[in-house]
Amino acid sequence: MKVKQLPERRQVKQADTWDLSSLFSNDQAWEEAFQQYGERIADYDRFRNRLSESPAVLAECLTVDADLDRLAERLGTYAFLKTTEDQTNSHYQGLMARFQNVATRASQAASFIRPEILAMAAAKLNAWLDSDDLAPYRLLLQRIIRFKKHTLGKKEEELLAMQGEMAGSAAKAFRQLHDADLKFGMVTDEKGERIELSNATFHQLLLSPKRSVRRTAFRQYYEQFQAHQNTLAATLSGSILTDVYYAKARGYESSLAAALFPDNVPASVYENLIAAVHRQLPSVHGYFDLRRRKMKLKDIHHYDTYAPILSEVKVRRTWNQAVTDVVRALEPLGSEYCQVLEQGLKGRWCDRYPNRGKQSGAFSCGTFDGDPYILMNYKPQVLEDTFTLAHEAGHSMHSYYSARHQPFVYYDYTIFVAEVASTFNEQLLFRHLMQRARDDRYRAYLISREIDSIRATIVRQTMFAEFEKITHEMAEAGQPLTVQTFQDAYRGLLQQYFGPDFALDDPLALECFRIPHFYRAFYVYKYATGLAAAIALSQRVLSGGQTELDQYLQFLQAGRSQDPLDLLRDAGVDMSQPEPVETALKHFDTLVQQLDDLL
Repeated sequence: MKVKQLPERRQVKQADTWDLSSLFSNDQAWEEAFQQYGERIADYDRFRNRLSESPAVLAECLTVDADLDRLAERLGTYAFLKTTEDQTNSHYQGLMARFQNVATRASQAASFIRPEILAMAAAKLNAWLDSDDLAPYRLLLQRIIRFKKHTLGKKEEELLAMQGEMAGSAAKAFRQLHDADLKFGMVTDEKGERIELSNATFHQLLLSPKRSVRRTAFRQYYEQFQAHQNTLAATLSGSILTDVYYAKARGYESSLAAALFPDNVPASVYENLIAAVHRQLPSVHGYFDLRRRKMKLKDIHHYDTYAPILSEVKVRRTWNQAVTDVVRALEPLGSEYCQVLEQGLKGRWCDRYPNRGKQSGAFSCGTFDGDPYILMNYKPQVLEDTFTLAHEAGHSMHSYYSARHQPFVYYDYTIFVAEVASTFNEQLLFRHLMQRARDDRYRAYLISREIDSIRATIVRQTMFAEFEKITHEMAEAGQPLTVQTFQDAYRGLLQQYFGPDFALDDPLALECFRIPHFYRAFYVYKYATGLAAAIALSQRVLSGGQTELDQYLQFLQAGRSQDPLDLLRDAGVDMSQPEPVETALKHFDTLVQQLDDLL
């Protein structure tokens, strides 16, 4: 029997890997910059206890801080990207660990800045905001002032800064276990090929038209999480308790409030999202029943929710074909956008294919000075990977535009708006493929995929967001976070979100132990709000003219020059109101009806 295994990193063609030379030409260049970074940390000492002397001194300190942050971004990004290539590579794990250690020292050395600024008399600081010296940092200072009631004294801030490396231990342990140490064995697919089951191939196997393959992959995958559930519960608990600790230490009313505060997003946005999805759950349950009927299943399980309903529709795209589809779909965004993107995707912005030890999933990692890199685990037979490429390209072009139109201190856009730029691209790709669908069955195939995307991005991510809210509230109330309490909370949400007629397998409650985003709490809700905004903005750009396009491109160029809700409002959508989410979910309803009619 043919055995299909992932290649070792050294076996991957260079043309299929990213070229990190826009950050550093090689490890030696990184080492030299790393040495400079460590030496320059001492530059902070000459500003300690002096920031209130004059606007010029404060401006010089902020410039030194920004320059060091800029260098740290290059160093940290290079080391991080190298670790993702093969997470068993101890050399690059060492580079990352060394960087984190020195970056923690830099954070500790700079920890006096905010307390000293906030210790200044309000009248004096407000008068300084109008000085020419501080003009480049006016918005930065205004944002710092917002944090006054959540900023501690110099010694306390220094102690918190010293904890930076330690605070990431739970997430680091999870990543090592999840991506490097867990071994899932082999699975025979519908073609009789033996495939190594991994985080990268799990989703591919769930797309199999053969139910026994999906069921075997599901059960075999979760056996490993069952075997390590106590360790995974401990790491997740550690991450949540870290969030709660920092929120309490800084005087926030909750860890959710602490997470929303930097973006100036009211809790009502989070709560409106959950409430809107709850109202729509009967339609989601109806979709699961439609899927069961169209797949001719007696009952429907979680491992049945990823396979295309029209399993006989075969879609295969090489990397270059996927790039061509994505670029053509994005032509409404103009020639500059498309030309830059095509050059990057056909060049070496991307690390394209899976290899042994490579980080699972996909991401974009943009920096101020380097190319906006993309990690993919691209599989030609998986249509979703073409959409993933469009998604990550949205992030990368957002980074490209913001780095070229904003200074370093304002270029790094927030996650809240990032998910708009990425899912906007997915909407345009869906429209492009629908317009070129060769028959009703392929059209139904695409509609089914779009329904599943909305369900995964709005409904599923909202379930994750609610789980984060529940578990953090448990910790804040002093309730234990154990294997049992985690699974009880998660199982309750599964029952609510999937409905009374869905066949829930017991191992699915272990899913809460395999979601990497739970180690960056209160992040996933932005996927849901982002897609809701993207649906509204894509419709606006496609049905509008040059003004609507210019406003969207200005949004991409704006970086962090405004708060997220203000950026989106200027682009044409008001996310402080529930209407965008409700509109997206009504769109979901419409698509479900279209699918039912076509099938």
